[in-house]
Amino acid sequence: MFRGATTLSLDSKGRLAIPAKYRQALSLDCEGKMVCTIDIKQPCLLLYPLPEWQIIEQKLTRLSSMNPAERRLQRLLLGHADDCEMDKNGRLLISAPLRQHAGLEKKLMLVGQLNKFELWDEDAWHDQVAQDMDVEREGDFTLNERLEDFSL
Repeated sequence: MFRGATTLSLDSKGRLAIPAKYRQALSLDCEGKMVCTIDIKQPCLLLYPLPEWQIIEQKLTRLSSMNPAERRLQRLLLGHADDCEMDKNGRLLISAPLRQHAGLEKKLMLVGQLNKFELWDEDAWHDQVAQDMDVEREGDFTLNERLEDFSL
């Protein structure tokens, strides 16, 4: 399970070095094979270990290609999905179109989301966290059933 946020740098070839604390788990769980795709709601990327991505693919295959919304989701997620494999130095190459979608240039944030990572431009991540904190402080939102039962 992946959690926490870590600042990373992209090298000149568009590679990022996976932090050592995740490398061993990724090597064991998926032999360093991952899939990166766009987040359709946020300006970030989603980075899945291969077994987790295969679960997403199964869900996507159950969607109808005749329903416009379902087809659109398939097109966006699958059409942008890119296989990534950690090299011997623990680096992943993020393709130029994916980097462009998320506005990734030099400094980025790797954010653990239990079964996957989000990849954010560092400034965009800090802006998003500030927006999320403002919403929480203002309390101007409706809790769904799952959040009503959630406690810390």
